Amino acid sequence: MGTRSRNHVTVSGRAGGPVVMLAHGFGCDQHMWRLVVPLLERDFTVVAFDHVGAGQSDLSAWSPERYATLDGYTDDVLAICRELALGPVTFVGHSVSAMMGVLAAAREPDAFAGLVLLAPSPCFIDDPATGYRGGFSADDIDELLESLDANYLGWSGAMAPVIMGNPERPELGEELTNSFCRTDPDIARVFARVTFLSDNREDLAKVTVPTLVAQCSVDAIAPPEVGAFVQSRIPGSRLVTLDATGHCPQLAAPEETAAAITDFVRAGH
Repeated sequence: MGTRSRNHVTVSGRAGGPVVMLAHGFGCDQHMWRLVVPLLERDFTVVAFDHVGAGQSDLSAWSPERYATLDGYTDDVLAICRELALGPVTFVGHSVSAMMGVLAAAREPDAFAGLVLLAPSPCFIDDPATGYRGGFSADDIDELLESLDANYLGWSGAMAPVIMGNPERPELGEELTNSFCRTDPDIARVFARVTFLSDNREDLAKVTVPTLVAQCSVDAIAPPEVGAFVQSRIPGSRLVTLDATGHCPQLAAPEETAAAITDFVRAGH
């Protein structure tokens, strides 16, 4: 099976323009980019896709062995790049997908014109021994995963609004809740462990392509210290703090998110 059908790859926008590839985070699919895509299509070729196990991907291609680590997802990203053969892409990775971009660019830097790491976290768990603050204690994450295992739909209803933030706009939290609830619970349990237990801090220094770290001004999932850490570990990277709040700026502030991506891509061409 080709990657286009396996990952429900869509290509739109300006033919021959710089290529921007959008990768969604946990519990989501490419629909989460729908407000950003039209703003990027004016200037760029836009590639969006669903991770295997999400959205309209081929669920039969998912296995707990292949997707037990970020490597399986990273393999898919590189396979999509090769199959489309559109030249070096600017990879925009949201949340856990930011680290997929880090791993992919470290492995095959020539495939990437640059990385935009949107609300990234290389490690969600605090590491008191090194002074690293990821935002959660090990006990916090254990409790989160136990709650998810016990009642995924209930967990989704409780956690999605926290992740989204913007309590004054409850429709955003409702959309993320609905997205979580569309995900197969068995797949979500495996992906949650990959998301919340991975530690990619040592991989950041391996990135050699131009990189923009874009964090939100208030984010319960990836606090400002995390964005600063990522920027400090990726040589030559730049950090921008968006006015947007919450963990999903592509929904909460699509214009600002698209502008940050556009400015970064244009600066490289």
